[in-house]
Amino acid sequence: MHKEEGLDFSQVRTFNLDEYHGVGLDLNKPYEQDQSYARFMYEELFKHINIKKENIRIPDGLTKEPEVFCAWYEEEIRKAGGIDLQLLGIGGDGHWAFNEPGSSLASRTRIQVLNQQTLDDNYQSFYKKAGIDRTKMPHFAITMGIATILEARSIIMIASGENKSEVVAKSIEGPITSQITASAIQLHAGGVTVILDKGAASKLSNLEHYIHVERIKAES
Repeated sequence: MHKEEGLDFSQVRTFNLDEYHGVGLDLNKPYEQDQSYARFMYEELFKHINIKKENIRIPDGLTKEPEVFCAWYEEEIRKAGGIDLQLLGIGGDGHWAFNEPGSSLASRTRIQVLNQQTLDDNYQSFYKKAGIDRTKMPHFAITMGIATILEARSIIMIASGENKSEVVAKSIEGPITSQITASAIQLHAGGVTVILDKGAASKLSNLEHYIHVERIKAES
């Protein structure tokens, strides 16, 4: 849309949810670190649009003072007027960003130890494909906290595939619990959109009702 229709990103500000601690990116050499989320963002989005470099915020995976950096990141979000739209996936164990099971629902941006399922999932998705030994994977990440995420004015959560169906159902219909940090979606005051394919939606007990609600909205 930017290239063909002139969609303008020059006034957009972005804040990435998370980054591995121990990897990072020189903004002037954006392709030299293979597995950082910063590299992914530059290759898949930023280099294709007219966003200003100074408007991009990505957690610094190479910081020597993560606690100081995390406080700065929270302040940058505040100074920007907060986050208008937060785009989220959901992990195989129901986590948001790198807020692993057991993370406080009142958590802010911080450094987080990754659990074994997250390490296994990320190894299969990223490191194995790149031919990188799993012993070289980072075991820490900097992540926005649940409270930080919930302060966004609007949230979109996207999931696909039957392998996500159980955690999707628990997050949307189950109890609110720190063991499924994505269940905090139920605490958002409004402006939440969940986008699922048939596989990811297959274990929702109220699926027919959700379809009915969408049909009524479309007709009204």
